[in-house]
Amino acid sequence: MGAMTASAATRPHLVPLPVPAGLDAPDAWLLHGLVEAANASVLDAWGDLDHARTPGEVLAGLRHQEYDEKLRFVALDAPVGDGPADPRRVLGYVALNLPRQDNTHTGMMQLDVRPEHRGRGVGSALHDLAVATARDHGRSMLTTSTDQAVEPDAGVDTLVPSTGTGRVPAAHPGVAFLAHRGWDLEQVTRRSVLDVPLPTDRLAAHAAEAAAAAGPGYRVVLWEGRCPDELLDRFALLQTRMSTDAPAGGLDLREDVWDGARVRDAERAFVERGMTYRVAAALHEPTGTLAAFTALVSRPDTDAYVFQDDTLVLRDHRGHRLGMLVKTANLARLAEVQPGARRVGTWNAEENAHMLAINVALGFRPAGGAGEWQLRLG
Repeated sequence: MGAMTASAATRPHLVPLPVPAGLDAPDAWLLHGLVEAANASVLDAWGDLDHARTPGEVLAGLRHQEYDEKLRFVALDAPVGDGPADPRRVLGYVALNLPRQDNTHTGMMQLDVRPEHRGRGVGSALHDLAVATARDHGRSMLTTSTDQAVEPDAGVDTLVPSTGTGRVPAAHPGVAFLAHRGWDLEQVTRRSVLDVPLPTDRLAAHAAEAAAAAGPGYRVVLWEGRCPDELLDRFALLQTRMSTDAPAGGLDLREDVWDGARVRDAERAFVERGMTYRVAAALHEPTGTLAAFTALVSRPDTDAYVFQDDTLVLRDHRGHRLGMLVKTANLARLAEVQPGARRVGTWNAEENAHMLAINVALGFRPAGGAGEWQLRLG
């Protein structure tokens, strides 16, 4: 969430974002404005556009609402019809993702205001609308995040989450905005970045050590875009376990069940968004269990930055260095198929010491992080 401060000001005009028929549709300027506001906040928070969005990718995502209702509201300088169809009129936005299947007690909020329009009540108005909308949809909780380019040193001007691990600066405008409105800091996540490609010998050494620790019973399986049919149900189980086995701090998040149909829907959504989804998994051949996986996601508009998505090792298969085994396999494949990649970014809970240790061993460096917040609507 971009930095915001509340002040008395003329309240902006808030309107629901229509899902346009195409990027050139008459009402598509609102979506273009939302993306511009989001990217301006990304640049302000991080100093780069590694986390930028594209209008086409956002539109494709909004067309997939099978598992989450995706509500978007934009703040304008005047009513829609009182000015030109100019994306610059979008001062900020709020996004609400409301699960339809599991975790229907909660929702995720993302709120950004263009840096030059902060401090004028735009963020306050969007926040109030999001909370009211969540209540109207029967939600009792909301979650959101605040970004920080650097984790602060310990001191009196920091907040520590309920996990006791990690810190956020109390004076950060986004942190102050949420704390003032009753949000609780429940977790801190670390952002880490790896410069790629890694030296071939170094990557091979990590892979060999991991394979030796795993033993002959595990075999790495790679796929891009579409999970092999014979592994589909086993991969759906791993996706379900991401919701129960990955550290969630004090966030009230419950099991999110996946099946093969949901995996296929997610794969189609990646394709339509222009994203490339590459998986490396560890198959335990004696039992046929898909014991671990990791995924890399590449954007349609840049080769340089790649997102390290979920990584999970099933509880019964931990202690065999499977996390390192699948990560090295995916990084080796990335160097072959996307030679323009220069940075891999990832996020991990600060209390997830095991996964952080794998990343550090590979060469990931700390690059800021985020506070994860929860609001009890009551």
